[in-house]
Amino acid sequence: MLAKKAERLNFSSIVNRTEYPDFLDIQIKSFQDFFQLETKSEERGNEGLYNTFMENFPITDTRNQFVLEFLDYFIDPPRYTIEECIERGLTYSVPLKARLKLYCTDPEHEDFETIVQDVYLGTIPYMTPSGTFVINGAERVVVSQLHRSPGVFFSQSFHANGTKLYSARVIPFKGSWIEFATDINSVMYAYIDRKKKLPVTTLFRAIGFERDKDILEIFDLAEEVKVSKSGLKKVIGRKLAARVLNTWHEDFVDEDTGEVVSIERNEIVLDRDTIIDKDNIEEILEAGVKTILLHKESAQQGDYAIIHNTLQKDPTNSEKEAVEHIYRQLRNAEPPDEETARGIIDKLFFSDQRYSLGEVGRYRMNKKLGLDIGMDKQVLTKEDIITIIKYLIELINSKAEIDDIDHLSNRRVRTVGEQLSSQFGVGLARMARTIRERMNVRDNEVFTPIDLINAKTLSSVINSFFGTNQLSQFMDQTNPLAEITHKRRLSALGPGGLSRERAGFEVRDVHYTHYGRLCPIETPEGPNIGLISSLSVYAKVNSMGFIETPYRKAEEGVVDIKNAPTYLSAEEEEDMLIAQANIQVDDKGKILEDKIIARQEGDFPVIDPVNVHYTDVAPNQIASISASLIPFLEHDDANRALMGSNMMRQAVPLLRPQAPIVGTGLERQVASDSRVLINAEGNGVVEYVDANEIVIKYERTEEEAMVSFDSDTKTYPLVKFRKTNQGTSINLKPIVTKGDKVVKGQVLCEGYATENGELALGRNMKVAFMPWKGYNFEDAIVISEKVVRDDIFTSIHIDEYSLEVRDTKLGNEELTNDIPNVSEEATKDLDENGMIRIGAEIKPGDILIGKITPKGESDPTPEEKLLRAIFGDKAGDVKDASLKASPSLHGVVIDKKLFSRAIKDKRKRAKDKEDIEALENIYYKKFDDLKDVLVEKLFAIVNGKTAQGIFNDLGEEIIPKGKKYTLKMLNAVDDYTHLTSGTWTTDDHTNALVADLIHNYKIKENDLQGSLRREKFTISVGDELPAGIIKLAKVYVAKKRKLKVGDKMAGRHGNKGIVARIVRQEDMPFLEDGTPVDIVLNPLGVPSRMNIGQIYETVLGWAGQKLNRTYATPIFDGATLDQINEFTDEAGVPRFGHTYLYDGGTGDRFDQPATVGVIYMIKLGHMIDDKMHARSIGPYSLITQQPLGGKAQFGGQRFGEMEVWALEAYGASSTLREILTVKSDDVIGRAKTYEAIVKGEPMPEPGLPESFNVLMHELKGLGLDIRLEE
Repeated sequence: MLAKKAERLNFSSIVNRTEYPDFLDIQIKSFQDFFQLETKSEERGNEGLYNTFMENFPITDTRNQFVLEFLDYFIDPPRYTIEECIERGLTYSVPLKARLKLYCTDPEHEDFETIVQDVYLGTIPYMTPSGTFVINGAERVVVSQLHRSPGVFFSQSFHANGTKLYSARVIPFKGSWIEFATDINSVMYAYIDRKKKLPVTTLFRAIGFERDKDILEIFDLAEEVKVSKSGLKKVIGRKLAARVLNTWHEDFVDEDTGEVVSIERNEIVLDRDTIIDKDNIEEILEAGVKTILLHKESAQQGDYAIIHNTLQKDPTNSEKEAVEHIYRQLRNAEPPDEETARGIIDKLFFSDQRYSLGEVGRYRMNKKLGLDIGMDKQVLTKEDIITIIKYLIELINSKAEIDDIDHLSNRRVRTVGEQLSSQFGVGLARMARTIRERMNVRDNEVFTPIDLINAKTLSSVINSFFGTNQLSQFMDQTNPLAEITHKRRLSALGPGGLSRERAGFEVRDVHYTHYGRLCPIETPEGPNIGLISSLSVYAKVNSMGFIETPYRKAEEGVVDIKNAPTYLSAEEEEDMLIAQANIQVDDKGKILEDKIIARQEGDFPVIDPVNVHYTDVAPNQIASISASLIPFLEHDDANRALMGSNMMRQAVPLLRPQAPIVGTGLERQVASDSRVLINAEGNGVVEYVDANEIVIKYERTEEEAMVSFDSDTKTYPLVKFRKTNQGTSINLKPIVTKGDKVVKGQVLCEGYATENGELALGRNMKVAFMPWKGYNFEDAIVISEKVVRDDIFTSIHIDEYSLEVRDTKLGNEELTNDIPNVSEEATKDLDENGMIRIGAEIKPGDILIGKITPKGESDPTPEEKLLRAIFGDKAGDVKDASLKASPSLHGVVIDKKLFSRAIKDKRKRAKDKEDIEALENIYYKKFDDLKDVLVEKLFAIVNGKTAQGIFNDLGEEIIPKGKKYTLKMLNAVDDYTHLTSGTWTTDDHTNALVADLIHNYKIKENDLQGSLRREKFTISVGDELPAGIIKLAKVYVAKKRKLKVGDKMAGRHGNKGIVARIVRQEDMPFLEDGTPVDIVLNPLGVPSRMNIGQIYETVLGWAGQKLNRTYATPIFDGATLDQINEFTDEAGVPRFGHTYLYDGGTGDRFDQPATVGVIYMIKLGHMIDDKMHARSIGPYSLITQQPLGGKAQFGGQRFGEMEVWALEAYGASSTLREILTVKSDDVIGRAKTYEAIVKGEPMPEPGLPESFNVLMHELKGLGLDIRLEE
């Protein structure tokens, strides 16, 4: 058996540390909640795909005669496995079907029968078990989006003159935005969709508060006085709160219809704020009004002045006028009638169809405004609008707080499931439109749900989402850490989010609510800083999309260390006093310290333990996975820690990786949760092992064996040299041997940057921090030749080369090794299909795949025709279109694949028919055998029991109640896949067993159906290839890359550098015992960067290497200097690693001691082989005729403006002239120069550069007549 490494020695002080949640939960759980395949349709509830269907169905035609109702959806198994999809460039997807019911409500069509049908809606990309999607053969990840939560937001801004302006913005889940804002004249306006502006009081009138009296009563601002002479005399000197109107109705005859129409007219008798005097009393009495409204004499008046100001600006006096005014504002047209005008506001904010706050929006709104409106009421209510305006008025009077938009209670996460939901919503809405149109057209014909539905509608929306959406990204697959981090990434960009240009400093900054939710360290450098972040290790996303982090509850100074921690969102955490995880507690959880530092929002008060509400669960709860993998992070500057965590994702998997001696204890969890390794599914014994597969026999209980259709041995194929998205390779090898006992969850293999089930991105290296002959100046690195010789930093990279064979107008292309005008030597490694043999060594220019293509040529002369007729020379008809190795390619062919479509001719069709019949017979036998096994197992479970009435999902009784089970009865059941479970016997345990058995049978039957479909497809169609392509040939070339000068390396603390020199081992500095160091780093790279963690790691690593131990030093809870000193003393290495070194060249001792130890180094993906490039003769830009730039275009080095200045300063005029003409865009000159060089003649005079001609044409285009004079 292979030697298992001892567990890491953990320095953590935390007792019973909380288990980490599954690191891929955010992707996998979100997708499962969206599809809900495990849930029965009646229990699905209104979330995910089911909810999206329910929102778009039922669909009726315009006359409401026909109704198409949605019953349920289900999926069929995928046609290809994930591996096949990657190889063939296909999408890993499942066919989605919906069960729809079409019926007629119109009594005239009573002959129309209700139809229930399963309708195919298209194929939908399906998530792989590791949380990715395979789209067109490439693995992609849908990144979660962090966006502003729906709800109401209060904010303040400043006008140019210094006036404070306040606003309340209601952001819905779908629908129009409405904003209430004040202006400099203290008037409140409502803005609909950020453009149309109207006074708030007009909106009030439109939603039913018609008169001034109603509006003033909302805010309790007016007092009503009955109109009488004596009554009015008492109130002389007080102000009117509302207009006094003289209202009458005018009748007139409508000329078109002849109807008598009554119109309301209002005349203003006295305006608001008029002070009542004797003259006014007369006018009021004459107007004949019953009551008038006066300002209340209370302290509140001042606060609500804005309402009075707004009423003054309000151009309307009644509900009718208000709705017409709003209609004119929104539509820029006169309303056709009052009904239409009224409908516009209802449609915008009070209709389920057009407007929804969503569950989250309603929750946020209730929370913010202190309302108690049911969660099912997801449109705006009058109460909402009134409360918002009251809150806004409190805000104006400094009695309320504005919202902090960067607080995580105001930002939520849209995970994969939700993004897919909204795309399905778009697709289904489009589909509903076409269904309606088709229903209207087909009046009396008999039609079925299938006739109404176009399957392409939905899949085209979904496919364009996966293909083009900003959040659907090509997966970063450099190593397992890169994969897992990409899946846990949160982006503020993307549709409905921010754009880089608009995002200010505040959005990007770290906020106190990020604690334990978003990592403050891991974010990109550059324009995206702070907009893209990573989920912290313990964080989860709750059902509403808010990020939660766990805390242990504390009461009266006692921490609850027994029960599971409580997850709190940023909002629930407000006002809580939260202590750190590493405070001292006894075994009962009582806090032992007198005073502790706690956290409360953005503050850090020192408090009594009695007042603590919660404590953190672990010190690394603040950081993401990457940051948690950096040992001694607490001694590093944050900027360098950021670089460190970002560079670990660029580590290339090595040929022989090593887990770090000094880790943080998270390495094992990352490796297992990344799903790249194989874990045992239960307890068992290894039956067989080789390089390609592991076979395990699992222990099973009698009941487990009873309900299972699989044998108890399982074979796991190992991935061998699979190419990743980034061209690195995945190659797994077993770490168990035959006869080993395995336990559930145990890792069975290693490879792809893992060792023994732990993440292993690099190697442990003996390091000295000292200058070495100036070669490690400015972060450069000096490496020993031993490192290259022993393949310590060697990695394997795989390139995939493919060639398509197309059907051209001139005839078919052909794969062959018979290529015109090519030597036999060049084609010696090609097979008859023109594909290079596996194992062939490749150098630049070699043919990888031989292909000839028809040549469109001019008609041959009679002489040529005669010669061809005699010698049968066909070579002239075709040209060489082979795929050749690129200039820098050196490697070995490790695999090749050829995919081709089936040939269509009569003989082939007849044979296909026979083959398919034979295949179906084989499968029908398999189905029968499977059913026999099911009946046998089922009878063993229910033998001797009595049926309780068993129905299928259409409600038909299959086995009547009260009958005793017999084999004959069970065999008579036609279809076991559509039975409703639960009523087999009176015993719940037996029913559960039967349910499991039938569930497993369905899975097995589904698999058989899938493989039958796949094999039928292969016979009739051949390999599935894109349109127009007959064959697809692929060749995989592996390159072994040793460490070279120019490769980039780094440690885990942001200490990066380029290999400047590879030195002979005997020339490297050596220790007193003669051991040469592997790597020499510049000590000046440490103090100014303030990443001292690398020194701690170096010293502890040396002790670990000597003692043959590995350590876990969790971040913020790691080894102290005293603990490190204990280990260095035990190992007999100098404290702090200070030791004298000797010069390898002379053998002399260096003057000063240097820090020596063992540091963990990684090789990054920036390798010199990919970057080094020189141009000989290459392509030119079409218009300017200048050489292109960049390695991919085989371009040149740009000699730019500043470089020209340098040559001008030297006075190197001839060199400059040459560079700007014959070496660049003097087309004639460069051809002549080449000729002169070849013939050894003197250089010709340069001509006119093409860029001058471009300028001339530009000026001519502006209408200037420019001519060159001789």
